[in-house]
Amino acid sequence: MASVKHTLQRDLFLPNDERLISLISVYKPPRKRKGSYLCAVLNTTDSPIRVFIYQVKKTDRGDAYKKKLSWLLRDLRNVDGRSAQKETTEFDLQFEKIYSWATSSMEEKEGFLSSLWRLSQRYLIQKPTFVNIPEHLIQDINQPLDQGQAAQDGDDISIEDEDYQALSAKEESDLERLMSSCQAGIANAEVFADQLSKELSVLDGANIHSIMGSEDQVLNLMRLLDDGIKQAEMVEQQLNSYDTILENVKEQMEVMKDKDMLMTIRNTNHHKLTEELNGLVSNMDLELKHMSALLDGDLQTPNGIYDCAIAAQALYRCMNVDMDPALKKLGAVEEQQKKFGKISATFSKRLSQHLNNLFIHQGNQMAELLGRSSGELKMPQHDKIHKELIIYSDLMYWLKTTDPLVFDCLSEVYCENLSKLYVRELQEFLDCAKQKLASKTEKGKHNMASMLSGSSTSLEKVSSKVRGRSPSMQSIDSVSMRYGSETDIANRNLFDSILEKVFVELERVCLAEQDFCDKFFHLSDTVVAEAKDGDQDNDSSDIWTPRKITNVQEEYFEENLGEGLYQRRTTKEKRQINDSVRSMLGSLFPSLEHDIDNFIMFSDRQDGLYSMYMLVRMGQHVINAQHVGSFLSMTFGNCLVKVKRNFDKYIMSQIKNIEEMKVSKKNRCGIILFVQSFEEFANLAENIFRGSERRTDLEKAYTKLVQVIFEQIVRVARDHQKTPKDVVMMENFHRMYRILSHLKVACLEGEKKESRAKYTEHLAHYTAGLLGRPLEKLHIFFEGVQARIAAGVKPEEVGFQLMFSKQELRKVIKDYPAKEVKKTLDHMYKKVEKQLCEEENLLQVVWREMQNLFINQYKHYDDLMKKCYPDSQISLDFSIEDLLQYFSDIAQSH
Repeated sequence: MASVKHTLQRDLFLPNDERLISLISVYKPPRKRKGSYLCAVLNTTDSPIRVFIYQVKKTDRGDAYKKKLSWLLRDLRNVDGRSAQKETTEFDLQFEKIYSWATSSMEEKEGFLSSLWRLSQRYLIQKPTFVNIPEHLIQDINQPLDQGQAAQDGDDISIEDEDYQALSAKEESDLERLMSSCQAGIANAEVFADQLSKELSVLDGANIHSIMGSEDQVLNLMRLLDDGIKQAEMVEQQLNSYDTILENVKEQMEVMKDKDMLMTIRNTNHHKLTEELNGLVSNMDLELKHMSALLDGDLQTPNGIYDCAIAAQALYRCMNVDMDPALKKLGAVEEQQKKFGKISATFSKRLSQHLNNLFIHQGNQMAELLGRSSGELKMPQHDKIHKELIIYSDLMYWLKTTDPLVFDCLSEVYCENLSKLYVRELQEFLDCAKQKLASKTEKGKHNMASMLSGSSTSLEKVSSKVRGRSPSMQSIDSVSMRYGSETDIANRNLFDSILEKVFVELERVCLAEQDFCDKFFHLSDTVVAEAKDGDQDNDSSDIWTPRKITNVQEEYFEENLGEGLYQRRTTKEKRQINDSVRSMLGSLFPSLEHDIDNFIMFSDRQDGLYSMYMLVRMGQHVINAQHVGSFLSMTFGNCLVKVKRNFDKYIMSQIKNIEEMKVSKKNRCGIILFVQSFEEFANLAENIFRGSERRTDLEKAYTKLVQVIFEQIVRVARDHQKTPKDVVMMENFHRMYRILSHLKVACLEGEKKESRAKYTEHLAHYTAGLLGRPLEKLHIFFEGVQARIAAGVKPEEVGFQLMFSKQELRKVIKDYPAKEVKKTLDHMYKKVEKQLCEEENLLQVVWREMQNLFINQYKHYDDLMKKCYPDSQISLDFSIEDLLQYFSDIAQSH
């Protein structure tokens, strides 16, 4: 324990100028785990001196200690030893609560409790109570301890540590002089000791003689000492009396100090209570002008509405004063709250009745104006209604925070009245659009281009009209129908303009109503969140501040859409909405999606190609609306799904028409009608989808159509009786390659390569099949020559065989004079010209291919003659130059 005490004093208490008085090892019963100590410590730097009791434990490192808990000795109220007769190692110390401890031995417990008793007696005025403590441990602090007890109780505060004192300069010089005079003492201690004893005896004798000679002086000194002792006793008695008086004065001063502290606390509490009550009274005081505005204020004029909003704010502040819950139980507070509740209910009822009537009146007024509107393709403006209602925005927010039921009822009334108006407006607006569209479409109903592109048009009907025409007439018709007639183009442009106008008007009306509902009914989550944040940081009066509105202006900007159309759009900040706004817009426009669907179905019945215009336009507006996350985006998105289905349906109908199309087998095939139609479709679709986000849908349609066209080209080529298969394949795949090259669509690169490969393949097949063997006998002769060479006969020895002699070769060559060859070529040109169509311009390509093939055959025959019949001077009746001239003359003559 001594080593622990030394360690604690050195490491824990000495750095803080504290002195460890008593130490005891303790644990909390019933556990007996050690490692915790209670220390009684004096803080010598404080004035007056303070005594602390620390609970000290070892740290995690194991070789150091830390202070876990600390108490002032003056906070100690009771010390309980548990039993004064029976020995127990447990004891209790009561501060703010009771702490129970136990130690390992009775000696440690008694020593620590005795130390606490003496410390409290010496340094405390109000001393703790010691109960169940043996009497021998509690003794008067003024009684001296015997030497044995003082030695045993090393922790007592009366025992001071002995300090080492060094020799003074005089003592050190005397000691050196003594040692220098006795040099022999260093070598012989006995001689030195004897010498010192003799000198001491001499000094004692001299002292006795001196004392005996001054006996009278000694007696006088003793008498003086006795008088001094008596005087000291008198002074001590007087001082004891003074101490007794001062003890009483000290106790009285302590009592006065406590009373002064209590008075200071009472005055502080009284001041705080006064401030709290004054603040409560001022915060819950509603001015008479505000009460008058709430009960009888004008709700018709902007100034009156502004005064009512200010009064409503003041009432809200009074009803939501931030106070202690205990103050709410005061009778005056409860009475004032009841009064405010009555005023709030009265104003809420008056305001709701006024707004209810205003909603109904404005709905009826707009319905009357709607019947007088002209047939212009434009939705009615609701700006006037919004301007008249927006000045009640702050009062609506007050209703929302104070009376949610009334607020919800007003919202329902507004939606009920305005929804009927919007249903009528939408129906009349879309009916007007349908009329404008139908009147123009009827004029071009029988136009050929419209028949090609409309969903109700069958390619079979078109083919029946052109089936009996000559190939040249079909070619002319296909060129004239490339972009449709002027009437058809005008109808489609008109539909595109009407469609965009419809979407722009719908978007303008919905966004305007959306912004108004957001501001008037305070539906945005951001508004509520900002209000709650303001509640936490600021006074409740900052929740909302009424604004004196004189002229409400909508924050719009115009976006140029081209073709003279402009779209009025709000800023993005004003279009950030939530589910509440979408729900309210859904109630205001219950039939919007249904009406748009009807318009889509009507347009699709007019012309199936209109689905492409609708897909592009609606896709663009859906993307614009998605930036807002509004009700309009969901509605347009649902309608876009239906438009996409119509587009897919139109593509499938075209595929079906292609698959069911029957080509006349009596006339020359030429470019098949569905190939021409695909070119028309692609040109028109590229104009419609240029720069659109929906281009992926078009590319998917391209892929489906091209695959079906490839399959049907093969079918038509196989079934056609008038035109050779290779001609049909060559011409139509050449046209498809040209169309796909013009489109430059990445997803059709594979189809483009396929069409080129098939065109090249069938061009070679057709040329080889048409040319055949123009020099048949010569071809058979040289086939036999090649067979002999393959059998192992040397080329120069072939001419010695009877069947392949030079005479036989001359006979064969004689059958093919130049004039006969030219006549044969001229006959083949006429045949090619008859089989190929003019619009694809492949005649010269085929003729050039035949020329190359014929020349290659000529070179082959010439090479064999040079190898097998050298120096025979045998050659054909015509040369390569003659052949080139024949081909050129024939091409120019036709």
